[in-house]
Amino acid sequence: MTTRERVETVTASALSLRGVVKRYGEITAVDGLDLTVTAGTCLGLLGPNGAGKSTTMRLITAQTRADAGEIEVLGFRVPRESKRARTAMGVVPQLDNLDEELTARQNLEVFAHLYRVPRASRAEAVERALDLAQLRKRADTKTDELSGGMRRRLLIARGLVHSPRIVLLDEPTVGLDPQVRQELWALIDALRADGVTVLMSTHYIEEAERLADAVAVMSGGRVIASGTPEDLRGEHAGRDVVEYYGPPGRLAEVEAIALEAGLTTRRTGPAVSVLRAESMSEATTRRLGPGHRRVSNLEDVFVSLTGEAVE
Repeated sequence: MTTRERVETVTASALSLRGVVKRYGEITAVDGLDLTVTAGTCLGLLGPNGAGKSTTMRLITAQTRADAGEIEVLGFRVPRESKRARTAMGVVPQLDNLDEELTARQNLEVFAHLYRVPRASRAEAVERALDLAQLRKRADTKTDELSGGMRRRLLIARGLVHSPRIVLLDEPTVGLDPQVRQELWALIDALRADGVTVLMSTHYIEEAERLADAVAVMSGGRVIASGTPEDLRGEHAGRDVVEYYGPPGRLAEVEAIALEAGLTTRRTGPAVSVLRAESMSEATTRRLGPGHRRVSNLEDVFVSLTGEAVE
C-alpha cells in the first residue's frame, strides 16, 4: 500500500497516542498520555511549563522514543514508520531554524527537495507555499532581512511546502506582536478551513480559544481535561464569572464568602473571580456586593484545572 493510500484510509483519527510514557532518568515527562486528534480539525494543546507538551511533540515526530505506549500518525506507527509518517506531516518548530544565508524561496526549495516533492512539481509547490504565507513579494529576500513576523510565516510555509495532511505547530506565535499574531491566526485558520489537521501547542489561551475545534489541557505529563472550549467552560467554570476588585483584605473577604457558599474562585491580578456565578444565590450576591459580571473564558478553565501558582 502506498503512502497516499495509507493516508486516505484515515478518517476519524489523524493522530493517536495511547498510554504513552517518556522518562528522563527519575523524571517522567509524559505519563500514560492518551490523545486523539480528529482528521480535519485543530486541537489546541494547553499546559503550564513542564506539563509535557514539548516532549509530546518530539515523540510524535520521532525526535525521541517513547518508553511505553503506541503512537500513530495518519495510520503509520511511530517510530517504526516515522519516515513515512513525516512525508505526510508538516512540522513548524518553536525555535527559528531557518537558513539565514538563503532567500525565502531557497529555504522552501531545500525543504521541497528534502520532502521529496517531485522535481516537476517542485517550483509550483514553492510558489504555492509563498502565496499561502503572503511572501511572494519577498521571495528573493535573504532570510536575515525579513521581519520576525515574516520569518514565522516562512517557517509555517516551509512546513507546508509538501502539502501535508497534518501539521504540528509548536508555539507558533510565541514572542510576536499582537498584530503579527493576528496575521498568523488567519493563516492557521485557513489551514483548518482547507481540511488540514492541526495540532497546536500554545501558551496563549486566547489563541486556542480562537482557533481550536477542541482543546486538551495537560498537566503532569497527561491530559487532565479535553473537549470543545464551550464544553470545557461549562464543565469547569460555568457560564458566568463575577470579578471583585479591592485591597488584599477585601479580596480575602470575597474568597471566604464564596468558599462558604460552595463557589470556586481564582485570583486574576488585583481581583478575585468567582466562577459559576449564574448559580450564586441572592443572599450571597448581597454579601459580596457589586462586581463586574462577564462570560467565562478558557483562561478560567485553565487556571481552575492547573492552579494559580507558577512553578
